[in-house]
Amino acid sequence: MALSAVPGSAPQCAATAVRPVRRLIGAGARSAGYPGVERFEPGFGYRDYLQAVAARRTRGAFKPLSLYLHLPFCDPSCHYCGCGQEAEAGAYLAYLKREIDLQGMLFGGMNQLGQLHLGGGLPAYLSEYESGELMARLRRWFQLAPDHTGDYSVDIDGRSVTRERVFSLRRQGFNRIGLAVQDYDAQLQQVLEQPENQVEALVEAARAASFRSVSIDLVYALPGQDVAGIARALSRVVKADPDRIALYDYALLPQAGQTPYAAEERRDMLALCVAQLTRAGYVQIGADHFAKPLDDLVAAQRQGRLHRNFQGYSTHAGSDLLACGVAATAALGATCSQNAASLEAYCEMIDNNELPIMRGIRLGMDDAVRRSIIQMLACNFEVSIAAIETAYPIAFAQYFAPELVRLEMLARDGLLTFEAGWLSVTTQGRPYLRTICKMFEHEPGAA
Repeated sequence: MALSAVPGSAPQCAATAVRPVRRLIGAGARSAGYPGVERFEPGFGYRDYLQAVAARRTRGAFKPLSLYLHLPFCDPSCHYCGCGQEAEAGAYLAYLKREIDLQGMLFGGMNQLGQLHLGGGLPAYLSEYESGELMARLRRWFQLAPDHTGDYSVDIDGRSVTRERVFSLRRQGFNRIGLAVQDYDAQLQQVLEQPENQVEALVEAARAASFRSVSIDLVYALPGQDVAGIARALSRVVKADPDRIALYDYALLPQAGQTPYAAEERRDMLALCVAQLTRAGYVQIGADHFAKPLDDLVAAQRQGRLHRNFQGYSTHAGSDLLACGVAATAALGATCSQNAASLEAYCEMIDNNELPIMRGIRLGMDDAVRRSIIQMLACNFEVSIAAIETAYPIAFAQYFAPELVRLEMLARDGLLTFEAGWLSVTTQGRPYLRTICKMFEHEPGAA
């Protein structure tokens, strides 16, 4: 299909890309999944979720589920992620098990599980016995795929995890492991303080324990961090040789009196990261994730199977995402929902034998088509206009006329192209991928 509504799409030199980009950068997509939680409505609750489960059962032909467990405690507290070291951690784990019971009863007969992720600070906070009990509870209610096909990942904090604990986690069934480094320069932030050799030792331990992949998380645009600092951190991470690297833009904490970096500065840091990691042999996955060429994520991207949900990038396209824990976000069929964000409300609803769902949304056709486009861009850097028009009853150029007017600026600056019925993000445009995706989001108040 010819997109005559978008003229001037030929790339120009990098120097001309500054003017419109500075107006648009910083307006990036707000979350990994679409629609973002800011669209969720408090009128969506437990009964709406039950209807979504019933609709899944009616559809049949069940694909294996994904399950996210949010464990929001750190030991010691890092003051970055919003987690904290709390006396209620043990009680929270008891309520989490009860929520797993409620979910398990709902999904009886369609409880195959292909992906599991334990995120937050508590995976490292748990004792070996506690994490073993949690996995046993999951196996009581869900049928886990074999180790060579299922993805069972856990986040760890290198300050409190030993080599022996890494091996214990592998024995308990986890086969992918993630290490939050953030930055090696502890004077920047009062966040994590872990020596470079400690990180390398944990990566080596995970390899010795036969984890299928090891990932490291870095944060850029931290208070006091500059381009040279993030370059040094990247060099150290590359030396540790993880299979995957994730970069996260620093989430500003206004209550700490922090001043945010300008959008252009954050963009420059991300552009440097992309260039440095590409030179080191990593393949870019989306805007800010990277993997070695033989990694499963790279293979899925090459084959068009890569998927992005509220957990991040995944090879389990089309799987419904269940979520347990405070503020955890789920995507089931044509619905998205989020659990109560306060521990008090979370526990109160479980005491009433209800899943602690506090808000959510039912997706209409407009949300579905926008989610498909954002998914294609986020995973493959391109969208087939013909594929969208085949899947949905729309004429792309007319339906997205306002969006195309805004995208025209970026096309003129060489950040994306419209050729032979494809909208493609250029290499130069990849640091702006979130901004481009954001342009396809539903605007508040739009029909």
